[in-house]
Amino acid sequence: MRQSKKILYRTLLCLTAFFSLMLPAFSATGDHPVLIISSYNPDSRQTSDNISNFMEEFQRLGGTCGVELENMNCKSFSESPLWKTRMAGILSKYRDTKEPSLVILIGQEAWAAYLSLEDSVRGDVPVMTALASRNVVLLPEQGADLKTWMPESLDFFADFAGSPIKSGFVYQYDVAANIRMIKRLYPQTEHIAFISDNSYGGVTLQAHVVKEMKKFPELSLILLDGRVNTIYTISDKLHSLPPRTVLLMGTWRVDMNDGYFMRNATYAMMEAAPGLPAFSITSVGIGYWAVGGVVPVYRALGRDMARQAVRVLANPKNSEIEIISCETVMDGKLVKERKLDIASIPGPIRLVNVTPGFYEQYKYHIWGVAAVLVILLTGLLITLYFFYRTKRLKDELEVSEAALREAKDRAEESNRLKSAFLANMSHEIRTPLNAIVGFSDVLSAGDTAIDDQRGYFEIIKANSDLLLRLINDILDVSRLEADRVTLTLEKCDVVQVCMQVTASVTQARRSSNRIVFESAADSLEIRTDIQRLQQVVINLLSNADKFTENGTITLKLEPDMRNRTALFSVSDTGCGIPPEKRKRVFERFEKLNEYAQGTGLGLSICKLIVEKWGGRIWIDSQYTRGARFVFTHPLDL
Repeated sequence: MRQSKKILYRTLLCLTAFFSLMLPAFSATGDHPVLIISSYNPDSRQTSDNISNFMEEFQRLGGTCGVELENMNCKSFSESPLWKTRMAGILSKYRDTKEPSLVILIGQEAWAAYLSLEDSVRGDVPVMTALASRNVVLLPEQGADLKTWMPESLDFFADFAGSPIKSGFVYQYDVAANIRMIKRLYPQTEHIAFISDNSYGGVTLQAHVVKEMKKFPELSLILLDGRVNTIYTISDKLHSLPPRTVLLMGTWRVDMNDGYFMRNATYAMMEAAPGLPAFSITSVGIGYWAVGGVVPVYRALGRDMARQAVRVLANPKNSEIEIISCETVMDGKLVKERKLDIASIPGPIRLVNVTPGFYEQYKYHIWGVAAVLVILLTGLLITLYFFYRTKRLKDELEVSEAALREAKDRAEESNRLKSAFLANMSHEIRTPLNAIVGFSDVLSAGDTAIDDQRGYFEIIKANSDLLLRLINDILDVSRLEADRVTLTLEKCDVVQVCMQVTASVTQARRSSNRIVFESAADSLEIRTDIQRLQQVVINLLSNADKFTENGTITLKLEPDMRNRTALFSVSDTGCGIPPEKRKRVFERFEKLNEYAQGTGLGLSICKLIVEKWGGRIWIDSQYTRGARFVFTHPLDL
């Protein structure tokens, strides 16, 4: 119940965050709220997930402030002169008693719009930021030619020392580290072609790259700017790049026509220049195109934001801006194909697109096969134990001269049952074991396609499950016949138990049969071993389902107050049971159809369990539409 409430609660939080992105504002009442201003960039799912995680963690930590959500609805860089006014308009709504206790800026557009405002407009409310870069450009004024406007890249920590933004999380894009990596792997490089799109993030990265490339005067920089290009013109320009050019990826989501593109755009670029070495400073293209890159360690920040917000609200002078560091990521497949020496690259390297070894890829399957073999060996040892125990009893009986004939007859009967038991068990074990051993040999030989390997493992797993069920049934029969099973009695509503079992079998079975439950009473409380009662009913329902096609299987419960018993029956509309075989169906390994799946132990186990609690089980010979099994359970146990 607690788990269901938690899932419902998380769902409501996600829906709240989603609808907050669709509407102008969402309000959780209260004076001096926490004001969240979202850029509403194309990556809305990331934003909504962070907001929902923030609100859940904020409430869990005891946050008492209300929460207000505002969206700037930012799209492409073409509308960037409007963002400053939008930010000022949002802040103007929260004055006097509605003045926020904390402002949280999510996304680069909100971050840049806030930094572009005058101090008098921004006020002195503490501000937190997230999903933004430490490298920023101030927004252009109205009338600026946005296609040719080349802003200066500013560093937040160096150029905005007096900013009220004192907490949050900012990314750091290490252009210099990427250029040094390119020079180590491609020492003949003379040109760097940088791709950026028509978004604020693309313009910011381009300004940052232009500034950082001044540290490498030996390299020329070619800008493939999304403000003046479409995906098609970019692809054409990739064809005409000069020799010894390496491509550096920034972002690409929106082009000069404000058309949004996601991963398919970079695939189109890759097809336009498949042999061009490509690197990434934002992780775009890594895993299918880019050789690698030094990129930020992206992670979900919602819960970290909530914990930091609680600390800031407790002490507004608290200052803690976390710079999210970078990591070196390389495409192992491309590194191998292009024979690149990555040993000279400093620091740890995280490889992607690396095919794991056979053991790492299938270790759980191997452990599963080993476990099955151990279980099989254990079953054989148990069988040998009972075999030698029976033999010892036989020898002891033969010692008694007075009961020599009786002992001899019993020994012969015991020997016959033992031989039949071993013969049946050997036959049942050999079939799945042949499949396990055979396909294991095929896999160990190697040179097998991955798809074939998966198919072989599915066969091994299915036969392993069959072996496990067989051994479980053998253990059940052995323990029940040896009277080593103790019933755990407890009160229960047997009507509810039957309804649950019917629903469970209906869910598990893949046949087209209809399974129904009928009860003469709405509730019937008895003392029983619930697990064993469920085992009997499930075995009977499964057996009926096996021999019925497109029919109806009915579980019926009738209390017999006169005899103080509960009468259970399982009826089907299947093929029925021939009269000559009805007396043998409860014997071990007895199967009506030798080609049907199963071990022939299920009905034998049912009979032993029912007799254990003092009941009876039989086949209703008056029922002619199929087969009907009936068993009883005492009401006073």
